[in-house]
Amino acid sequence: MTCCDTPGLKPISEAMEIMRSKISALTEIEMVSLYQSLDRVLAEDVVSPMDIPPHANSAMDGFAFHSQAQFANEPLKLVGTALAGHPYYGSCSTNECVCIMTGAHLPDGLDTVVMQENTEQQGDFIHIHKWPKSGENIRLMGEDVSKHQKILNKGKRLGPCDLGLLAALGIAEVKVIRKLKVALIATGDELIKPGGTLADGEIFESNTLVLAAMLSRLNMEYKDYGIIKDDMDQLTKAFQEADQWADIVISSGGVSVGTADYTKDVLEKLGTIGFWKLAIKPGKPFAFGELSNSFFFGLPGNPVSATITFHQLAMPIMRIMQGETIDPPVTLHIPSNQPLKKHPGRQDFQRGTLLQNAEGELSVNSFRAQGSGILSSMSESNCYIVLPPQSGSVEAEQIVQVVPFDRFIC
Repeated sequence: MTCCDTPGLKPISEAMEIMRSKISALTEIEMVSLYQSLDRVLAEDVVSPMDIPPHANSAMDGFAFHSQAQFANEPLKLVGTALAGHPYYGSCSTNECVCIMTGAHLPDGLDTVVMQENTEQQGDFIHIHKWPKSGENIRLMGEDVSKHQKILNKGKRLGPCDLGLLAALGIAEVKVIRKLKVALIATGDELIKPGGTLADGEIFESNTLVLAAMLSRLNMEYKDYGIIKDDMDQLTKAFQEADQWADIVISSGGVSVGTADYTKDVLEKLGTIGFWKLAIKPGKPFAFGELSNSFFFGLPGNPVSATITFHQLAMPIMRIMQGETIDPPVTLHIPSNQPLKKHPGRQDFQRGTLLQNAEGELSVNSFRAQGSGILSSMSESNCYIVLPPQSGSVEAEQIVQVVPFDRFIC
């Protein structure tokens, strides 16, 4: 046994492979308005129906002319004006020019624009103090996007700039994969909804809100089944109802080894557990399996453990089920400003703050406390310090692997 083999705990890489082998991507397709498509996943490639720009146009306010005019180096006669949306359709000889605004269609036969600041107007003639190079200050037809060019790939999660590009092409609707349906179940006698009054030994339930917020950013459909007490019958009923509606059932709490932790027992009764307990810190008691109609993720009850296991384990699998093509996260290798405590055996996702000094050099500070119940370690940090299973404690100034938080958790 090596230092990274922990008896009874499955390595993260092996767990991810098991989950990937079990799930399959959704195939149901919806046609949605561009205004409703933010963070939806494309169901097919998008090919441009047109050129962008659709015609050559001016990149500056100035005067359009034919570049051969500069060889004469004489004033140009102003013969017309071209505005954005109002082209100039008249003729223009080599010794003539057209006043043109940014974005206006470049008149036929003209190929260069001189900036207004480099000119002086005297009556109907334009004196050019600094002649531009041939073709300068022109946006050519199709220089951004050409007709029939593939602009967005199937599996792309649509962001704001993607929507702008689609709108610029005149596309009003897109085909997307239907939303993943996710059921949320919180378990525990000690849990109370925020806004209530705490009795002795009770705590406010926070995991559901964290998960719901991340699901909202993923634009997935979710249903909150509330707080279920530590009761086999109630848990069984909740899981059966959730399984009938959802593609994914997520519970938090009840997968540990306490005498009142019934979630694992219910899951074994209603379905099959693929694995339980991973070599990850925080979040060792993480479960994955199948119910009759859905997959389930059993998250630990501690807030940090639940958040990290959802973000690092469940969410990538759900994004794949949504049909999304996922790029590897940006990973940095930079010095830690403090020593970090760790025992070999589990992959550790410590929370930290990515810093940049006046010289532009990056380093990372560890959060003051790394307990699995300290949710402030997530809200006040901006990155993970990822320590591999075989790693022990880290000395100050030692290079560590850092993964900045993504937009789904920040």
